[in-house]
Amino acid sequence: MADVNRTNGGANLLALRSHNTALVLDLLRGAGAEGISRLELAERTGLTPQAVSKITARLREEGLAAEAGHRASTGGKRRTVLRLVPGAGHAVGVHLDRDALRAVLVDLAGTVVAERCAALALGAGAEAVVEAVAGEVEVLAKGVRGGDGTGAAGADTVAAEPLSALLGVGVALPGPLDHSRGVLHRVTGFPEWDGFPLRDALARRLGVPVVVDKDTNAAALGLAVAGERGSFAYLHLGTGLGAGLVVDGAVHRGARTGAGEFGHQVVQLDGPPCGCGDKGCVEALCLAAVARGDLAEAARVLGIAAGNLVALLDIDLVLLGGRTVATAPDAFLRGVAAVLDERARRAGEQPVPVRAAPGEVADGAAQLVLGPLFGRADA
Repeated sequence: MADVNRTNGGANLLALRSHNTALVLDLLRGAGAEGISRLELAERTGLTPQAVSKITARLREEGLAAEAGHRASTGGKRRTVLRLVPGAGHAVGVHLDRDALRAVLVDLAGTVVAERCAALALGAGAEAVVEAVAGEVEVLAKGVRGGDGTGAAGADTVAAEPLSALLGVGVALPGPLDHSRGVLHRVTGFPEWDGFPLRDALARRLGVPVVVDKDTNAAALGLAVAGERGSFAYLHLGTGLGAGLVVDGAVHRGARTGAGEFGHQVVQLDGPPCGCGDKGCVEALCLAAVARGDLAEAARVLGIAAGNLVALLDIDLVLLGGRTVATAPDAFLRGVAAVLDERARRAGEQPVPVRAAPGEVADGAAQLVLGPLFGRADA
């Protein structure tokens, strides 16, 4: 798969991760199509105009930045405005769920330009799963087009522009796992994955850098990059239940990258058994309520657990996501908000707002790769 590791103009884009360059790239990305002047870049980064000129000259040479017109200046001379070139690089984000896979190809601006969806059994074994993921990534990386532009790889594929560079692949899946080493632990319900080096196995198979993280962390990172500020919790209810935590704008993974195992807090000591081995876990109670069609009860249990999290971390916002929530977002938003409102009323405080989370886990997984390029150290 050597063709997916091409670079634009011979540049090694992954080598552009210097702090100052990342600052400039992040501002170019934030400016969008309107662009930003070198003077503004210098003012916002604290760099000298000479340093900014050198950085932007290099970025233009590598095809990462381009002129976006001119802007009037109070000094008489018009300022040249620069913008990011989104198509100068791409990353693939993969959401590996217990029974399905979604993969997206995104440009440097984070825009999804192609996607693939497929059924998948996480219990099929490591070799089968690695091959399935690699196959979907390879299709996206080739930018396959059909004769009519609809995508030759299947009806669920959006036609992609030809790649100029693939920076890497971000893979998000249920935890717990070791993010720093890309090694899985005992994924609930799939103990056979314990200790499997997914990152290294995929990197060898694909020939590009790979980053592995929990689905909830990836989604939380994507939300932070998209503009969510402060401290918030992303609660993901799908085939399982977990949380991604953002504290002061950075994803919080914990000392052993195990933070966010939200679904396995025990809230009923004599409750039903959970796949993790405990009884009365929030995940077990929520999924059981969903299975019998009692969404109001599932939302109430989720709200109780969310209230515990709010009280523990004093966060600003709760965001709900996952395909189970997506089937009845209003029911879950009402139920969780009702519990948080009641707890806040008793404490004489303002309730923490609850909203539906925009975006998808796979989109956030791509940010695991793009983040460092733009100075997101928490990626």
